[in-house]
Amino acid sequence: MSIFNELKASLEEAVEIKQGRQEAARVTRYDVADVKAIRTYLGASQQEFADALGTSVDTIKSWERKRRNPTGLAAKVLATIQDDPTVYRAIAAH
Repeated sequence: MSIFNELKASLEEAVEIKQGRQEAARVTRYDVADVKAIRTYLGASQQEFADALGTSVDTIKSWERKRRNPTGLAAKVLATIQDDPTVYRAIAAH
């Protein structure tokens, strides 16, 4: 099958799913970390948290206000910190 035919079939399947005529074969959902709750639990200021994660205070504020969601490595680091808060202390020390 050519790449064009594969893309066409994929788009046709997406339309069927969107219109409710077909179930998605796989659905992936990600839990979004509650950044403010994590930071507050750790007793860190927004500046301290931003410094430890290597990001800006504006990014921390956006995450806390749910205007943006952490993605990629940031999301994984936050999930790890949420599971084991001692990880934050190790990260902040570097």
